[in-house]
Amino acid sequence: MHRIADGDRTALAALYRALEKPVYRFILSKLNDPHESSDILHDVFIEVWRSASRFEGRSKVQTWIFGIACRKVIDRHRKAGRTSVTDTPPEVVDDSDSAETCIVASQDAAQVRHCMDGLSDEHRSAIALAFWEDMSYREIAKVCDTAEGTIKTRIFHAKKLLMRCLSAFETGAAT
Repeated sequence: MHRIADGDRTALAALYRALEKPVYRFILSKLNDPHESSDILHDVFIEVWRSASRFEGRSKVQTWIFGIACRKVIDRHRKAGRTSVTDTPPEVVDDSDSAETCIVASQDAAQVRHCMDGLSDEHRSAIALAFWEDMSYREIAKVCDTAEGTIKTRIFHAKKLLMRCLSAFETGAAT
């Protein structure tokens, strides 16, 4: 971050390459619009370039950048006047040679997407950051600008809701 703050474009390019995909996935999971997500991704890294000197090191760089992304998404929602968004996590592709394995994985991914769509934005964000971005509760709390205990509660309840929804698929009760 010090190099970026000093105007080192190669340092910014290296940071961009390292975090582009996870930050994009996070933004896309909140907006479900690839074009708008790309725009926000670029806005995030422009903000990183402009604000690098203000990075205080109280969190990981990744956590700080996800926080910027979260605020940019919230700003976009406010600007558009939307209060909720339908999220669709990226599809999980099975590289296995078995067609049966691919079909089962596709059905499982569709079931997970269906169940994730039923969660609130807060639950969905907490789950996505915890399991897809492998962030700690503390890091998620910083990104979401909320208490760590709140994040623990959100993840606990979101996992229960997901398990209930997924188990409904096994019994054939899900629609």
